[in-house]
Amino acid sequence: MKQNFKISLQQYGMAVLLGTISIGISNGTMAKSPADPNKVLRYAFPVAETGFDPAAVQDLYSAHVLYSIFDTLYTYDYLASPAKLVPNAAAALPEVSADGLTYTIHLKKGIYFSPDPVFKGKPRELTAADYAYSFKRLLDPQLHSPSSWLFEGRIAGMDSAIQQANKTGKFNYDQPIAGLQTPDRYTLVIRLTEPNHNFPMLLAHQPTGAVAREVIEHYRDKAGFVMGHPIGTGPYLLSRWTPASRIILKANPDYRGFVWDFKASNPDDQKIVQQMQGKKMPQIGVVDIQVIEEAQSGWLSFQKDGLDLLTLTGDLPAQALKDSKLKAEFEQKGIQLSRISDPSIDYLYWNMQNPMVGGLSKEKIALRRAMAMAHSPEKDIQILMKGDAKRLQFPIPYGVAGHDPDYKGSVPYSVKAANLLLDRYHYKIGADGWRSLPNGKPLLIEFMPSSNSARSMQMAELLKKDLASIKVNMVSKPVPFAEGLKAEKQCKTMFKGSAWIADYPDGDNFMQLFYGKNVNATNNSCFKLPEYDRLYEHSLKLSNGPERDQLYRKMARLLEFYSPVQMISSRYRNVLIQPRVIGYKKHPILPAEWMYIDIEERK
Repeated sequence: MKQNFKISLQQYGMAVLLGTISIGISNGTMAKSPADPNKVLRYAFPVAETGFDPAAVQDLYSAHVLYSIFDTLYTYDYLASPAKLVPNAAAALPEVSADGLTYTIHLKKGIYFSPDPVFKGKPRELTAADYAYSFKRLLDPQLHSPSSWLFEGRIAGMDSAIQQANKTGKFNYDQPIAGLQTPDRYTLVIRLTEPNHNFPMLLAHQPTGAVAREVIEHYRDKAGFVMGHPIGTGPYLLSRWTPASRIILKANPDYRGFVWDFKASNPDDQKIVQQMQGKKMPQIGVVDIQVIEEAQSGWLSFQKDGLDLLTLTGDLPAQALKDSKLKAEFEQKGIQLSRISDPSIDYLYWNMQNPMVGGLSKEKIALRRAMAMAHSPEKDIQILMKGDAKRLQFPIPYGVAGHDPDYKGSVPYSVKAANLLLDRYHYKIGADGWRSLPNGKPLLIEFMPSSNSARSMQMAELLKKDLASIKVNMVSKPVPFAEGLKAEKQCKTMFKGSAWIADYPDGDNFMQLFYGKNVNATNNSCFKLPEYDRLYEHSLKLSNGPERDQLYRKMARLLEFYSPVQMISSRYRNVLIQPRVIGYKKHPILPAEWMYIDIEERK
């Protein structure tokens, strides 16, 4: 999942503030939520959300809200390690045919959407048809969903429907699809074009959450999305929204709820089990989210008891931790720390479609490789991340199936070698002290910072200095955050940093970032190489094991040879927790944990 993805708010014509959502009816079959409205959890996003339509957004922070409002078929056990898939709206794990192509999924009965005027005062039950409709939305070519890659080319019969939509300019949601059938209200049958061992995990990813067709058709904007009026079946409702500033979620009074009954895989989690066992969930009645982009501002707010949970970013780990543990002064105050090795990667990329740095010619490969050789990921980790990350040379992070702990990259950090490489390919140094292109035209690298934060600007300064060491002139091109991410999806950037955190705990989720068919979706480098694509498509047919690992190593070497990206690091995620929060543990995959925790009422 893209960690810093944002879509322009203006293009959706959304309301600046939504009034409190009221519940007009009860469906009569669900127990009232046990959530206490006096239990308010205060949280912060380090970047702004992008909206709340599962088909439209792809960023980590909007996913917190999507996960709270919309039900996916599956989710993950709160405490299991490694991550364990469990039913959510589905009654059980899928029934899979012997050939691995057909998945039969039965839904739980009695799950209802939160009331909305579009339902005309009647209870609206969740059905298999809602999932079929929601999956089709991800593939509707007119919507250009950034999550289309989840199902693209995978569902039997869907390609012809997409081709027809491209011809007519409209996707026919009522057209029968061989690979997406609903034989009854509570049964969904999915037939794949090829076996995919990761497919059930895709059904736990937030974009596959169920929406109601009538809600979409009534409230959609010109782009076809419903960004500010999310109506789902999950534990929370959107109560108020001031874009890029404040989000308030309130517990859904009619949510079906569950009893907390998780087992501790790690002995250290036994305390959580003792605290939470047997509680009816969710307990928290209100989640108050502020957008606080500067890390220091969030830190000050947490210290003044203005936030209940704080993810440490920027310089904060150095201020709160010593030797990877919470400093004694904070422990004495009862503050808690949840620290995990994030299933994430940070990387730099060059747009392979950009005429200055892109292309597969030898001189362009040499330019990108020289820039990578002049930049030290170790310095990034020490200076930007204050040592709170691990050097990553493989495209799959630590702890994720497919990671190769013995892999060594073939592109060294060497300013001397980088200069020699540029000399060899005729990037000559002119009278102004800067190199030109081999054809004599000016060489100017434009770097786009990921945000306007102090850390992003510091990264830009480090890169500028590194490239100056090889006589390559670089300028930063700050743009509003939303515009930068939009340009990224349209292959209009030149040089940029990016980050990805696992949507599901498998190497496929990272290797797909460089798959040619995912350009304009998750492939920010806009890299298209037939050999890489062939290996990737072969890997999809294999389960985790030596044969697939060998393919992944070949794919990683191709990325090094053609140099569309430079792998930098895999972060640690440190979350500080106020003493009154009970049962919290950062989950490696789930974006939000507030439906699994409790909090003491403020006095």
